Amino acid sequence: MKLDWRLILVIVLSLGLMVSCDKAEEDEDTAFQTLTKYMVENDLDATTVVADWTVAASAVSGNEANYFIVDIRSAAKYAEGHIPGAVNSSYADILTTVEVQNTNDLPVVVACYSGQSAAHAVVALRLSGYTDAKTLLFGMSSWARQFDSWTNSCASIGVGHANWSTGTAPALMSDNDEPVINTNYKDGAAILAQQVDSLLTKGFQGTAAATILDVPENYQIVNYWDLTDYDHYGHIDGAYQVTPGTLKIADNGLDILDPSQTIATYCWTGQTSSMMTAWLSAVGYNATSLKNGANAMIYSTLEGHKWGALTADLPME
Repeated sequence: MKLDWRLILVIVLSLGLMVSCDKAEEDEDTAFQTLTKYMVENDLDATTVVADWTVAASAVSGNEANYFIVDIRSAAKYAEGHIPGAVNSSYADILTTVEVQNTNDLPVVVACYSGQSAAHAVVALRLSGYTDAKTLLFGMSSWARQFDSWTNSCASIGVGHANWSTGTAPALMSDNDEPVINTNYKDGAAILAQQVDSLLTKGFQGTAAATILDVPENYQIVNYWDLTDYDHYGHIDGAYQVTPGTLKIADNGLDILDPSQTIATYCWTGQTSSMMTAWLSAVGYNATSLKNGANAMIYSTLEGHKWGALTADLPME
């Protein structure tokens, strides 16, 4: 049978188009890659987002007019007393509150009970363009004694615990798979907005110290201290020592994380680990923060980074 050259040409072009489409699909970035590229290009890597993010009560008191203060505690607690000029909102609604009510474009300060859920909120704000947003350090516990949620949270359950170790740090993992982000968006900004919305919808992601101490094998645990402190105080059994500032998109710093596991991060007070947990959640990991950090595990042996109860109150409305 004689083949028509035009038919042959159509077949060749069709095969070429199929190969070209397959190649394009292979080269297309994943949602995680699109998101993280966008975040690096827009200075939203962890080293920037988790930097200079707290403000002490003593710095805010008397200067309240210089900030837009959002109190994300319950309406009942807010009514009992709050920082002068603070507006009451919820964690889930904080973006809307700031967008609508911060008409003077003041730096945002978020106050909660302990400083931990506010840290989550500050990450959501910073990833949404409010790059100068800050957490009230230790929350309203640092403002008035009646709101002290810290003193009863300090404990030493790790001292003598079978899963508190003094061994050397396990070798960091490498070349793990990237997390899968389910999205229909192709644009980095849109994916980030989706991830922030999810972060606010899920609420504060924190786990009690006892839960993680009792079954550390259920988590990939990240000790967010310097190596000298990791060696000095000991650590949760199996915890990886990750020096602050190295867990980031740049330099493949996230390769040590296994997206198939729950990433449990702990620090001294649970406030920095809350920031990292929120940021990791935004880039697609299943993450949780160990509540109250080392203060909930080895308070009696800590030589610094400790909660100290207030001896006086600051003015409230």
